[in-house]
Amino acid sequence: MTDWAGRSAVEIAAAVRERRVTARAVVTAHLARIERLDGRIGAFRTVRARAALEEADAVGARPDLAGLPLAGVPVAVKDNLAVRGETTRNGSAATSELPQTRDHVTVARLRAAGAVVVGLTNVPELCVFGTTEGVHGITRNPWDTSRTAGGSSGGSAAAVAAGMVPLALGNDGMGSLRIPAAACGLVTVKPGHRVVPAGIGNGDWFGMSENGPLATTVADARLMLSVLADTEVPSAAARSAPSVAASVRAPLRGTTVGLPYATAVREAARLLAQEGHRVRRADPPYPASIGFTALRHWSAGTAMDAVGLDPRRLARRTRVQAAVGRRFVEGVRTGDARERLRDRLAPFFAEHDVLLCPALARRPPRAVSWHERGWLRNVAVNGACSPMTGPWNLTGWPAAVVPFGTLPSGAPCAVQLVGRPGAEAVLLDLAERIERRRPWPRTAPLD
Repeated sequence: MTDWAGRSAVEIAAAVRERRVTARAVVTAHLARIERLDGRIGAFRTVRARAALEEADAVGARPDLAGLPLAGVPVAVKDNLAVRGETTRNGSAATSELPQTRDHVTVARLRAAGAVVVGLTNVPELCVFGTTEGVHGITRNPWDTSRTAGGSSGGSAAAVAAGMVPLALGNDGMGSLRIPAAACGLVTVKPGHRVVPAGIGNGDWFGMSENGPLATTVADARLMLSVLADTEVPSAAARSAPSVAASVRAPLRGTTVGLPYATAVREAARLLAQEGHRVRRADPPYPASIGFTALRHWSAGTAMDAVGLDPRRLARRTRVQAAVGRRFVEGVRTGDARERLRDRLAPFFAEHDVLLCPALARRPPRAVSWHERGWLRNVAVNGACSPMTGPWNLTGWPAAVVPFGTLPSGAPCAVQLVGRPGAEAVLLDLAERIERRRPWPRTAPLD
């Protein structure tokens, strides 16, 4: 019997639509892989084994099966988005234990497209930090289990990288899709503002947070983004080649980019030049204040999400983050700092269609109990590893990550692509060119 675990979403959906395999058989294979591997990885907070099989049978009985874009595809959902009948714990002991009465709109769209929700994935408390651990355990990187899977969509990324699901739903407020995608060798795209419905936490971190896909291939990421956005995100192979600015400069002063990540950008730039793109070295004019601007918005978003929660049940690093953020909420709410940043960076993107830059500055931190360590230590570790992601949440512009090469340990390296509003299809086209020339294994070798 064909093992459907580890196959792409495009392959699975086509097979289910053509009745070459049942949705139940596909889901059963993935549930078996979860049972076999997740004890080592810690990707899931809860697995919906019985409910998922019932949903798979319902998909197989749908009269519109032949037209479902995600027919029978198992998906995992980040545990800060509502799944009907399940609790949403957001990585915290302080959140409600009552089950949700309806699906988040993105979950509803996935189910309408034929996807089957097999579980909810682990996150750091309130999805604040770029490592995934807390009261529900530590999520480990399937490529190197001594390292974190990243965060805050770390559980979703680990589930996909381990072949436990072909697709997972996550979201990104300061890099929370792109950090774990880069750490785990996945493709993702953080959509631009309002491309996909948000509805994340208490106010979407002032409009910075966006929902998006985690996948093993660009084709799968494009398919899932099309479902989430409720409109096709086409491949545009005939479009004129966009111009590319390659930069290895970190936005934060005093932060350096490690050699493997800088090398990946330079090699990807050469590859795109060979593909016919105009590529030149150019650094965005990041303002000196960008680190403080990011901290204000990041902490203020945490303060809003902590409203109404018992602080005694929050980890110390979360309490401190929220306390810091409360003093910034009113200033952040105006949006003035974000508008000034957009105005400063807009001329750069008028001259260049796309920015190619590192996805991370150094390898992911060790998989340890960071939630038991101090706030300053967590901020320092997060800033040193992932300074490249936050600016594009502040602007609200789309950004994608695609694997490119390996670290000395054999774990994946990655590059980031950033574009103007509406450039999601352009970024995915470039990612597909990179993927075609430098393919990366779909899943980590865990068996």
